[in-house]
Order: sequence, then structure tokens, then C-alpha cells
Amino acid sequence: MIETLAPAIPCTGLGGDDSAPDGNPSIIDVTINERVFGIRAADIDTQRNSASMLISKMYAWRGYSGNHQIGNDPNRITLTASDRGQVFGTLSLGLDSEIGLLADQVFADYIDTQRDAGKVCEIIKLAVDPAIKSKAVLASLFHVALIYARDLNHCSHIFIEVNPRHRRFYEAMLGFRTVCESRPNPRVQAPAVLLSVATAFGTEQVAKWGGMQDKAVGERSLFPWFFSQREEAGIINRLRALG
Repeated sequence: MIETLAPAIPCTGLGGDDSAPDGNPSIIDVTINERVFGIRAADIDTQRNSASMLISKMYAWRGYSGNHQIGNDPNRITLTASDRGQVFGTLSLGLDSEIGLLADQVFADYIDTQRDAGKVCEIIKLAVDPAIKSKAVLASLFHVALIYARDLNHCSHIFIEVNPRHRRFYEAMLGFRTVCESRPNPRVQAPAVLLSVATAFGTEQVAKWGGMQDKAVGERSLFPWFFSQREEAGIINRLRALG
């Protein structure tokens, strides 16, 4: 799903002109090989349904069970990467609340420890169409999620549950660290490990690598395909104005 990503060179700009057929403007637009895709917040049923279909398709391909429908939850922000209404990448940011995080079902003891130090959130329902072989798609989704977590919701750490065989990808590409080793996850009927990364680490990496793309010789993470600090500032201002 996201393990075989080929390099891409995105040129970015603040969104607004590249609207989906339902009129939802993009947060930011990214060009890959002359194809423009927009990162959007899926805030109406048609957008959430499109994201749900992609997740169900990709999870079934991986052999995961469970219900992957995205609902209208005020504590979750679903982002999509799409072109003319076709969704080919999505993730959701789950914000901590009185009902907790999805990861609490399996890893509450570890998450509670971090709650003592600051506000937490989680990445859930991540799926990218394998036909889109681009680092820019995944990097763009994660960077906008970082902005929502850090700048709009003041989270100090982001958690993610992943299959143990995918752990190395998140560690190498996004700086996650293992918090808890493998436990059974009943939601997908598969084992999961709990990973975590500080939002401050993302800030440091954007300052160091953001917007460099192929110029970041020797750097193998996704951070050179994150937006530059200038672009990041523009996204933050745009989201605050929309909020």
C-alpha cells in the first residue's frame, strides 16, 4: 500500500482554484509530473464515502477485516489527496477526547503515560492507491496532518498503530519510534505495534529538509517531500482563516 514509493518532484501552491466536483476547495495543490492533486478536508458525506471506499479496498487487499467506514466525528479530521474528485490517498487524524483514541482499545496503558505530558492524537485509516507511486502524496498528507495536530490542536505527540511488518517504514521515513511491541488488534484481526512521534520532531525536520525534494542528497526519509517552511506558514494561515 505505501511501501514502494517512487521519487517525485512536487511544485506546490495554496489551493482554492482546483475544486473537486462537489465544490470543496483544496488546502494546497501539488503538481507531480504535470498532474495536479489537491489535499482536502473531507467534511461532507460524499468525500468521506470516497475515502471509505479507498480504505476498504486497500485494507481488504492486505487481508484486514473490520468496518472502515468514515463517519461524521467532530474529533476526527479526514484528509484526502484527489484529482478531479478521484480520491487516491487518505488518512484521518483522531483527536483525544473524553472517549479517548482508537488505539486505547489495545494500548491505553502506554498512551495514558504520554497523556500526563501533553495532548495526544493518532493517525488512523491511512490508505494510498498503489498505482500512485509518489513520495509527495504521502508526505503531503502527513504534513497537513502534522499542522492540524500541532498548530490547530496543540498536540505534543502523534500515535499510530501499524502491523509489525510495516514498522520499519514509519521509523525510517517519518521518525516514529516504537512505544509498545506487538499485541493482537481485534479491530482488524491482526497484530499491531504502537508507534509515536513528537510534533516537535516534525517541526525540526521541516526546518531542515522541507521542500528540498531530490536536492536532499543522502536523506532517505519523506521529510524532503514535506512542504517548505514558507509553504507550511501559508497552509497554517489558510486553515486558521477557514476555521
